[in-house]
Amino acid sequence: MAFTYAVALTGSIATGKSTVMKCFYAFGFEIIDADKIAHEILNEEHEAIATLFGADVVKEKKVDRKALGSIVFANEQKRKQLESLLHPLIYARIERLAIMLDEKKKPYLVDIPLFFEGKRYPIEKVLVVYTPFDLQLQRLIQREGTNQVEAQKRIDIQISIEEKRKKADYVIDNSGTLAELERECTRVKEEILGEFR
Repeated sequence: MAFTYAVALTGSIATGKSTVMKCFYAFGFEIIDADKIAHEILNEEHEAIATLFGADVVKEKKVDRKALGSIVFANEQKRKQLESLLHPLIYARIERLAIMLDEKKKPYLVDIPLFFEGKRYPIEKVLVVYTPFDLQLQRLIQREGTNQVEAQKRIDIQISIEEKRKKADYVIDNSGTLAELERECTRVKEEILGEFR
């Protein structure tokens, strides 16, 4: 069965999941990156995307994610259209990889940004990367070079980080320095390895 040794890695936009993923990769954990898989499938499905959202969101068989994002973040119906196209394909690919990793009988991470929102994956253990809302907003504005209204819109699409924190089995607090984050990653790594022994 898929996902027996899986730990879902999630958080919210701009809470630092990528940095945590790098830490766990350095610890020797195998990681299934749902975002990376989503980007691959997005480009594989460029013809369907062009049909649904207009040819101008595709350039040279690659989807312009920024152009597509501005359409789907502004229109819930369009976002649902995109999700119903992509999610079954993404799930099937992640499930296939999970079955292969489960054979090693060691814990691994499945990085799923919208784990709680999607409720698609039967993964029992969840690791949340936590950043207080104000810091999350500030980081998103800096990272995307966007304004506060746009950043707030993107954050509001997701379940609040406080809510996710309550649902987590493991929490990594990313409100401090990089060194503090690395210590948090080490602490949680030991907890995960202890539970899966």
